[in-house]
Amino acid sequence: MERFDIEERKLTLDDLAYVDEESGVEYWYARDIMGFLGYAKWQNFEVAVKKAMVSAESSKVPVQYHFTGVSNMIEAGKGAKREVRDYKLTRYACYLIAQNGDPRKEEIAFAQSYFALQTRKQELIEERMAELNRLALRDRLSETEKEFSRIAYERGVDGAGFARIRSKGDAALFGGHSTADMKKRLGVRKSKPLADHLPSVTLAAKQLATEMTSHNVVRKDLQGEPPIADEHVQNNLGVRSILGQRGIKPEELPPEEDVKKLERRVVGDTRELERGAKGFVAQRGIADGDAVEESGGSDPGA
Repeated sequence: MERFDIEERKLTLDDLAYVDEESGVEYWYARDIMGFLGYAKWQNFEVAVKKAMVSAESSKVPVQYHFTGVSNMIEAGKGAKREVRDYKLTRYACYLIAQNGDPRKEEIAFAQSYFALQTRKQELIEERMAELNRLALRDRLSETEKEFSRIAYERGVDGAGFARIRSKGDAALFGGHSTADMKKRLGVRKSKPLADHLPSVTLAAKQLATEMTSHNVVRKDLQGEPPIADEHVQNNLGVRSILGQRGIKPEELPPEEDVKKLERRVVGDTRELERGAKGFVAQRGIADGDAVEESGGSDPGA
């Protein structure tokens, strides 16, 4: 996502925010922001809202203070209006809803970053989005490699053989440097996965090469370690060639922060939001059982 797009989205969400006069807490109307969270239909978005409520309950955060049911009027055509169900959502509520989405989608990654950060600084949002993208790429590579392992096993390759295939693929991608060589170059401990320290572009390259190998192994019905290893080497060489045409040499890219640390930071952000949510309740001095549901009359339909 381009810097201009991030700034435009940020300003739009800023403009859509309201501030409760009594508590000073900012909130958003669900129907105003559902498009920013990747939803086109209210019915689907309301399902996500209710899932987020369950997440809040499991964290022992009083749901009613962050997901307040309200009624709103919307245009129904020819100047008419009709009453519909809506929700007032705090920053914490919006974050939980975004957590139900796929961070590989730009709008979800942006929403997770925007609502997780208490500051509005654009550079922090950009940094957070890059971190979420790298985490998503690492997860996708893990899924792809598990599927490749399953396919290879069904074709007579044991665990040791699969490790050799992966190492040969790495050597092809990294210009002759094996997995062990790359760990030394990047300062990665032997016990740690190399991929946990690779930058996003390299993770994407490895994922593509592995997807190609799995596809061709099945399509060509390759059997045994040698032909599968050769296929994997050729695909990694092909991906390396594409990178090279754009001036990228994977073995020369610096290491990135351990993805496990990134994951812990994301969890820490969530806990900070939970603490802030609970603090908001404590400041208002309201017991968890008190109802704060607002309504404009009878329960309107969607």
